[in-house]
Amino acid sequence: MIADYLIIFYVEAQKSAPPLFLPLFYMEFIMFLPQPYYYQPPETKPIVHIIQTDVCIYGGNSAGVIAALQCGKMGRKAVILEQSDHPGGMSSGGLSDTDIGNKAAIGGLSREFYRRCGKAYGEKEEWRFEPHVAEQIFKEMIEESGAKIYYRQFLQSVIRRSGRITEIRMESGLTVQAKMFIDVSYEGDLMAKAGVRYRVGRESNEQYNETLNGVQVHNTHQFDRAVDPYNIPGNPASKLLPGINPAPLAKTGSGDKRVQAYNFRLTLTTDPSNRIAFEKPEGYDPQEYILLARYLAADWPEDEVFKKFDPIRSGKTLNKVDKNNHGAVSTDFIGRNYDYPNGSYSTRERIFQEHVTYQKGLMWFLANDPSVPTPIRERWDRWGLCKDEFTDTGGWPFQLYVREARRMVSEYVMSEHNCRGVQVVTDPVGLAAYTMDSHNCERFVKDGRVWNEGDVQVGGMPPYPISYRAIVPRIEECRNLLVPVCLSATHIAYGSIRMEPVFMILGQSAATAACMALEKDIAVQELPYHQLKERLIKEEQLLSWPVEIAKNR
Repeated sequence: MIADYLIIFYVEAQKSAPPLFLPLFYMEFIMFLPQPYYYQPPETKPIVHIIQTDVCIYGGNSAGVIAALQCGKMGRKAVILEQSDHPGGMSSGGLSDTDIGNKAAIGGLSREFYRRCGKAYGEKEEWRFEPHVAEQIFKEMIEESGAKIYYRQFLQSVIRRSGRITEIRMESGLTVQAKMFIDVSYEGDLMAKAGVRYRVGRESNEQYNETLNGVQVHNTHQFDRAVDPYNIPGNPASKLLPGINPAPLAKTGSGDKRVQAYNFRLTLTTDPSNRIAFEKPEGYDPQEYILLARYLAADWPEDEVFKKFDPIRSGKTLNKVDKNNHGAVSTDFIGRNYDYPNGSYSTRERIFQEHVTYQKGLMWFLANDPSVPTPIRERWDRWGLCKDEFTDTGGWPFQLYVREARRMVSEYVMSEHNCRGVQVVTDPVGLAAYTMDSHNCERFVKDGRVWNEGDVQVGGMPPYPISYRAIVPRIEECRNLLVPVCLSATHIAYGSIRMEPVFMILGQSAATAACMALEKDIAVQELPYHQLKERLIKEEQLLSWPVEIAKNR
């Protein structure tokens, strides 16, 4: 509440304060502006509290909320354990211009979410919504489900007996005893602590006979103008600028442990009544933006600089966009997230804050630094964060866009062949439809200039089914766990599957399977697929892609 008043005071002060007052007030203001964070160690002794439930859902993102709603529909008690202070994950955390692929492939409760978004705006459906609208819908869904959600919960340990998880313990002192567990976290923490096999990084093309995995250099989001990589241009002895890999580029298609870049999806506005000016963050390092300054000096076009300002719905006077990464140097913090997937919570907090500092610094640099061409600088300075979004963190999203972390390795691994329709699974639990997509993974030097590596964008495929075996571990690893987000897929296949509508689809299917296996008192791997299929169809999930569906939706 205090933050809200400070933001309003600051916006009003911008309108009327004399020029000398604004910088002084600005400095005082940002001292009080709350900062986003991923993790803070408990300051008090854990309070032991035990909960017993049918289904424990680890993660309160979009998939977790949908899973809880499905459990409620099937008459089962569920609890949600969420690491942040908000439900919805990326769907309420800044990813407002939904990555769809093909709307006609989206059914069940996932489709219901977008219909409820539409209802909020007086439309049948809405796929480009404000974060606070999405969060309110997720809260309503949780209430409808009857599930209890516990915020700021971080997994400490997993207890297993006879191949099953019996309870999980949180750092807060909370213990959840459940018959079924669903890990919907973006990181796959429960899966990992349960001893389920997983992978981080990129497979080689050879491993699954793919063509788009491993090291890839393409012309998308690439330096299409020569930019010098050294601190002193032309002088290798002066060392490389930050974030550039000094090692030679590996062979095309070779595997590694690198992870595609993360960023924050910012909700921005030019509306003076709702705008928070970009701040120069503590720890701002001008070295981080030299590559961009040189790229701009090489005449990177203004229309390219301002791409991926994607309009979203808002009130009549509030102009809002979902700002995503675009181009060779943008909001992606390339090469700075490798330690995140397997990192401790403290390590992730460090990486989270490094991403906050980098992206806040980028926004301030483009709006203020004299090296930025005047037309670009003045145009950028008209944008700012929204005072009516993410009000408890000063307009900054609470959710880092973890595009990829761990990926389970189960009995069936989704691959490029599934995306292309060359291989079709026999046990589908939902459809995916997006381009095979990966953001850049590293920067390297060749021929005296800097290059990006890892970006892949290959589409043109029809929707394809995702295997049930890809969302459950091998039976010998765990009998009562489902993993619909960090599912079993190669890096490049995951790049197509990893969209929020699909996560919701898989969250509903996972919850359906969990409740059915619970009713039959069997392992999730032992659930007869024909029975699961029958129930999923009843729930309006789409499991195949006949032309008729595309015509009718």
